[in-house]
Amino acid sequence: MEASSWDALRKQARKLEAQIDDQMNSYRRLVATKPDGSENDLESGIERLLKQLQQVNTQMQTWVSSGGSEVLSHTLTRHKEILQDLTQEFYRLRGSLRAKQEHASLLLDFRDFDRAKLDVEEGAGSDGQALLREQAVISRSSGQMDSLISHAQSTLGTLVLQRSTFGGISTKITNVSSRLPGVNQILSSIRRKKSMDTIILSLVASVCTFLIFIYWLSK
Repeated sequence: MEASSWDALRKQARKLEAQIDDQMNSYRRLVATKPDGSENDLESGIERLLKQLQQVNTQMQTWVSSGGSEVLSHTLTRHKEILQDLTQEFYRLRGSLRAKQEHASLLLDFRDFDRAKLDVEEGAGSDGQALLREQAVISRSSGQMDSLISHAQSTLGTLVLQRSTFGGISTKITNVSSRLPGVNQILSSIRRKKSMDTIILSLVASVCTFLIFIYWLSK
């Protein structure tokens, strides 16, 4: 490989990071205000750029693994940290947006229920109208369950990314443990952290399975 290949990969990584940051700024403003329907396009664009940045980081990892210098390894680590930070913030913002949307939908359901109750009490609504309102409430409730499952899956994705990061760090420490004193104690701490991550991942997976089962029963 030529040095220019590494430079091209690093340039591409910086370009993608800048594009993601620019779209994340727009997404932050959207989450802070009232969604206008453009969140789906923004989310799709950010997810696509994150995947592209992950692919570039993978190519840089291949370069480093083939005999890159320690300086290149530190540079790659920094790009991985940036990707992880951007990914975690995106999941956090998306979760916050979904919570706002679910809250607004719940308020709408309550208003519909109050109107339906008033119609029945006043005798102004027919059986057909009451049935339509009930179907609308059930449909929105199903949408809320879908959103909740999506949010749980996003959280699971974040935990998987964190586990992968800790796994890479643990591998590097294992390689130098024979040369540096006191590393075994650090390695033990990281292993305990990985064990805790495994427990959390199992719990999240169980919750997702339970929610999917409840959603299936509600159909």
